[in-house]
Amino acid sequence: MTLEEIRNRAAQDGLALTGWLAPGAEDGAPEGSRALLLFGYGGPALWAAFRASPEAADGARHPLDRWSRRVIGALAAEIGGAAFFPFEGPPYHPFIRWTYAAEPIHRSKLGMAVHEERGLWSGWRGAIALFREVDLPPVVRGEPPCEGCPMPCRAACPVSAFTDAGYDAARCRTHISSPAGAECRARGCLARRACPVGVAFAQSDEQAAFHLEAFRIV
Repeated sequence: MTLEEIRNRAAQDGLALTGWLAPGAEDGAPEGSRALLLFGYGGPALWAAFRASPEAADGARHPLDRWSRRVIGALAAEIGGAAFFPFEGPPYHPFIRWTYAAEPIHRSKLGMAVHEERGLWSGWRGAIALFREVDLPPVVRGEPPCEGCPMPCRAACPVSAFTDAGYDAARCRTHISSPAGAECRARGCLARRACPVGVAFAQSDEQAAFHLEAFRIV
């Protein structure tokens, strides 16, 4: 399959082909791999596909991870590759390194990755390594989206968990577990929602709350 054919096939399962790279020795890719393809959130289709899945309804733990493993694993088998997941480990695969190499993303004022088009609405569900040559277009990068931004994201956090010193995860988790954190629990991270980039890719309240609850109970 060509890259475009793989993109179209992944879309049938609600997945977006978000990025790609021809890995070098420093990238920690599977031995012998010629290409790494990243798959994840590219709009509401992923959440709709997951919500309609048996994993979403069976009541067992980690439904989204199990759905990702099934769907991306099947896609990898179909295109002759090997699937890898950010929730596998330890040892964990270097997904952060891969995403910065594979997509036009930059470090945001919140510390997390900000995509030039999707803004703060990225979420990687897995990667597929291919052990054959694939025609990969170059990753074209523009200016960092946060350049010159007045940082409404930081101002939107009710407990100022994001500062120049870094992200205070403990303060965030304490807040969202308290009565005062009801809006965050219902809508997801308010700082993330305040970013003016990628508004069209914003997760629904239901999806954002699902991810925030997973973070809260870790």
